Formats: sequence, structure tokens, C-alpha cells
Amino acid sequence: MLKKHVCLIAVGAVVTAHAMAGDQEAAKGFVEDSSLNLLLRNAYISRDYKNGETDKAEWGQAAIGTFSSGFTQGVVGVGVDAFGLYALRLDGGKGRSGGGGIDFFKQGDSGDAADSLSKGGAAIKFRLSSTVFTVGDQMPSLPVLNYNNSRLLPESYTGTLITSREVQGLELNAGHFTAETRKSAQGRDSGDLKAINVLGGSYQFTERFKVALYASDVEDVLTKQYVNLNYALALNPGQSLTFDFNGYRTKLDDAYASQSGAEGDDNKIWSLAATFATGPHAFTVAHQRSTGDSNLGYPYGRYQSGGGVGDGGNTVALANSFWSDFNAKDERSWQLGYGFDFAALGVPGLTYNVAYVRGDNISTATTSEGSEREIFNQFKYVVQSGPAKNLSVKLRSSILRVSNKSSDYNSSGNELRVFVDYPIQIF
Repeated sequence: MLKKHVCLIAVGAVVTAHAMAGDQEAAKGFVEDSSLNLLLRNAYISRDYKNGETDKAEWGQAAIGTFSSGFTQGVVGVGVDAFGLYALRLDGGKGRSGGGGIDFFKQGDSGDAADSLSKGGAAIKFRLSSTVFTVGDQMPSLPVLNYNNSRLLPESYTGTLITSREVQGLELNAGHFTAETRKSAQGRDSGDLKAINVLGGSYQFTERFKVALYASDVEDVLTKQYVNLNYALALNPGQSLTFDFNGYRTKLDDAYASQSGAEGDDNKIWSLAATFATGPHAFTVAHQRSTGDSNLGYPYGRYQSGGGVGDGGNTVALANSFWSDFNAKDERSWQLGYGFDFAALGVPGLTYNVAYVRGDNISTATTSEGSEREIFNQFKYVVQSGPAKNLSVKLRSSILRVSNKSSDYNSSGNELRVFVDYPIQIF
């Protein structure tokens, strides 16, 4: 059914595009609008577990090159997007690789992590008015299919994506993808994705109010729906209050539920966050709640070749997602967060964020009334000028403690992440 809706969106977009003037009329040309960028990334993640598990750590250097052409002139513009990725392992092979939540370099059959990775991809794109059809390798960023770029190398998907912006404030998306490239491995379908269809859109009703609705169907795995409501209330000069609601509903396919050992097949999870910003300060209060009969809680990401969903490691647009996602069966969690912009003290580019999240009422296959808590800290500095302009350094830590009753769901530990990103615009 969802695949039929994707086709209808495509037909509708073409019809609308014929009737309206759009971005294609201003096309400068294939070469004139082209860009080539290189991102140099040095990344380190370590996890010190407190429940007897082997500690994990990975360190690597990556080069991420992206090329985006302009569109040829004419009624239908044609262009090309391409990327090339390379990563070198720097951790010296001390036996701490293979952490599922780190996953810089996939371990081979011997148990050793790869010394390096290299891969690439390309897509051809067509623009009619303000509607773009992209076919090939790409990195979709949608709430029901969101590639992971929070590790050393990003994930990518192969398929077709339609993005239409024919009406001001309205964006429509429809896609069909048949392969996933794992962030830690080479090969176009290293995640062994069968197929995923996505459909949805967002509309900016007013300057302050935006709504998004999306759905996905991962073949033989699950269906998923998503809703977002975002409202920003302007207060005194320099002050604002923003409310952000996000919600998912998932239903597991019977075969997948049986194979994964799931009890029940339905989950609903939502979060509501309120952020008060005044000057350089931002204060956040958020509540998140998971319900449903599935003992898997809210399922997302991971790779189908490893028993996961395969819909992207960032497909978790929820307020209380840090190291833990606070997404267990029946879990309820609260967050208190604070952010500060050091530009107010004469250090532009430096920011700090801290959050405390506590979850309870966790149910697993064997226990109930479990709990977990996390303290998250992050400093980030972006160079503002000079030869290293836009270079960023991010230091992030999490202290996660999980009760004995929740040990089937999560693990206690201390996490440290150090990321240095240096974007270079070649042309």
C-alpha cells in the first residue's frame, strides 16, 4: 500500500511541476553550480562498561569527499551527486574494537577489525520546476529513514528519492530504497537491506508553527509512522519558548517478531520538550514515554544482516536520545537540560550542553520496574576565522547507570567521544 502511495506522490509532483514555475528556471548550469567539499574527520569513542563487559574503544581518521553538480538548463535539469569515503584505523588493534554502538571498523571472520575502508557512490538527479528526483547512492535525512553520520564514516542508501517544494512552506518526500551501505564496511549492501519505502512531508503553517507527518514500510520487518509538532513562542526581546513534540508508532512484521524473539508487535513512543532561551542560556525540560506490547520497545537502526531494522542509525527524533535512547518497553523518562553560548563572554564558537535524564518503569522479558539514568556533557568549539575557519572540536561524555532489573535492556558505563572535523571547500 505504501509503495502505491509513493508512486502517486511521484505522479502528483510531476503534474504540479508542469503547472508552476520553480527553481529549475533559475538553473545556472551543470558546471556553474557545482561544488566539491572535503571533510577531514578524526574521531575517537571509548566505552568503559561497569557490568563485566569488555571495554570498547575505536579511533580513526577519515576523509569524506562530496561532489554536487548544478543542473543543466532547460525544462528538465540533469545533475550528478557523488561521494568518496576513506577511513584509516588508528587504535593500534589492541582488541577493543567491535563495539556495536561504536562500529568504526567492522570485524572480519578472524575477529580482527579492518585496517582501512574505502568506498564511494553516485546518483543522478533530475529537477522539474521545484521537484527533484534522485536515483542512486544517497544519504537520506528523514525522520523515518535517517542515515547515521555520528561515527567515523556515514551510512548511505541506494534507491530513489523524490523531494518536492512546489508550494511555499510545504515539502513532500517519497522514496524507495533497496540497499544499505554500512558505515563500518565496504560493499553497496553490507547491511543486507531488503527494501524500504518512505512517504511524508512537512508544512510550515506560520513562521512559528511547523508540522511533519511521515510513514515507512521496511519489507518483512516493520511499518512505522511519525508525527512532529513544533511551536516557537517569541517572548521579550532575546527570549523564546519552544515546544517540540515527536512521536513514533511501529508495528513489527510477524516473521521478524518471531525471528527476533519479540513478544508482542506494537510500540508507541513520544516525547515533548520545552526549551526556554534567554540570551546565551537555554533551559530544557522534556518527558518521553514508551508504551505497547512489544518487549523490544522502540526499534530502529542497526543492520538487517545483524537482526536489526535497517532504517538508519539516526532514525530516533526523540528528546531523550543521548547514549541511551530511553526507549525500552513501558519506559518513562524525564530530562533537565541546559545550554550556554560562550559568545556572551567573548568566546564566539564555543558552546556547552549538559543534560540529566532518568527513566523508570522499564520492562524486559524477565523483569519489571527497572530504571536507568544518564548525565550528558558536551563542549563544542568552531573556529571562527583564519586558515582553520570552521574546524570544529567536540568533546562529549556520558555517565550511564542501569539498574539490575534493566540489565537485559541496557548496560552501565562511561562513554567519551572526541571528534575533530575540518571541512574544506575546494570549489
